[in-house]
Amino acid sequence: MNLEKYKKYQGKVRDVYFIDDKLLIVATDRISAFDFVLPNEIPHKGEVLTQLSLFWFEKTKNIIKNHLITSDLDEIKKLTGIVLDKWYEKRTMLCVKAKRIDFECIVRGYIVGNGWKEYEKTQSICKIKLPSDLKYAQKLPEPIFTPTTKADAGHDENVDFDYMKNKIGSELALKIKDISLKIYDYAHNYLLGRGIILADTKLEFGVYDQELIIIDEALTPDSSRLWEASSYEVGKEPKSFDKQFVRNYLLSTDWDRLSPPPSLSEEIIKATAEKYLEIYKKVL
Repeated sequence: MNLEKYKKYQGKVRDVYFIDDKLLIVATDRISAFDFVLPNEIPHKGEVLTQLSLFWFEKTKNIIKNHLITSDLDEIKKLTGIVLDKWYEKRTMLCVKAKRIDFECIVRGYIVGNGWKEYEKTQSICKIKLPSDLKYAQKLPEPIFTPTTKADAGHDENVDFDYMKNKIGSELALKIKDISLKIYDYAHNYLLGRGIILADTKLEFGVYDQELIIIDEALTPDSSRLWEASSYEVGKEPKSFDKQFVRNYLLSTDWDRLSPPPSLSEEIIKATAEKYLEIYKKVL
């Protein structure tokens, strides 16, 4: 391995290396919750995230191009001269370096999470007015697009679509909204056929060679809420295949979500790893 000489950006989960005009993106086994990186790793998590992203990049390429060049280590060696050992085999992507759009593009098909909290107060999410009689985890009349600001540190902030249009221009914002909703609809229908409900998902976009593309990851358990369809019931906490399981565990402790997070027990680590592997097998 000869990555040390390259500039590195360490995100919560991914390590990104700047290789000339390309990015080498490595998904680690780190896990984050409530904007903290937890002290424990989840075995095989990075492999699951990368393989699911590769799957969805291929499935949605008729909707929008993506940033992937290759995930094959031999091809990466040919293109960059970088030799990577077996640990990197299923968790690494060589990608084009796009100009990032500084919004997280969230599509919600069901009402949960901070969307539910906002709805309880205002009967709306990001200024989108919703029916007044919705229950927790209920399917929305139609999916809604609710962007947030993209923060490299600290918390992202919910904004309304007009704010996004003012920041990046109406034409680009409308295109991103339209593509985000198309991806959600396609993935929601696909996953239902596999016994999974896609409650919501976060997408990220960039511009490369004057063309809008999807970047980062796509429809993974880290960027989406994924529920077991067979046990889903409106008004109740759904059985999830995503890291909501870890969030719920942390909420059951006395952690104040301000200080460094506590370690996860071996039982929670094992159960979380099993959930990631389960969704991987169900999707693919």
